[in-house]
Amino acid sequence: MGDGKQTRNEEFQSFVVGRWPRLMRTAFLLTGEQHAAEDLVQSTLEQVYVAWRRVGGADDPEAYVRRVMINAHARRHRRRLREFLAPKDDSGLVREVADTGDRIAQADDRSALLKALAQLPARQREAVVLRYWEDLTETQTAEAMGCSVGTVKSNAAKGIAKLRAIPGLADMVTHGGRK
Repeated sequence: MGDGKQTRNEEFQSFVVGRWPRLMRTAFLLTGEQHAAEDLVQSTLEQVYVAWRRVGGADDPEAYVRRVMINAHARRHRRRLREFLAPKDDSGLVREVADTGDRIAQADDRSALLKALAQLPARQREAVVLRYWEDLTETQTAEAMGCSVGTVKSNAAKGIAKLRAIPGLADMVTHGGRK
């Protein structure tokens, strides 16, 4: 009996250690603020830990955790009249090595990109982050957001259009510092 609980605890710990950078990055992109991202990840992991027996045995535990995170963020957003998402400092954010084809990660002006992302409404920001930063399919994004694929397409398209309308940002992303 005790061995099963210890095994589940070890599995959960291994999951958290392996996914922490990605969870923090997603939370930071959703909230726009380091401390809020840490709170979001912590509260998400608290909820997941309670259900780890079921979650750990699922086909895709990361998708389940992502859905819990999106729901927790949405609940917080609904309670506020307005979010203040201008990131002041992202120096504590765990960095991942950029893929050679990931132009957003290679952008010289990370601050400009984060500020632009923070200007999007919550649902558009969620769709853009999950689709293009986390590279989820439309179906996976819809499952994570708890909406239809059409809603994902609409929110992502509107979000990308708003980002493209920001002067200088579109050039920075499309050229990626290359000539």
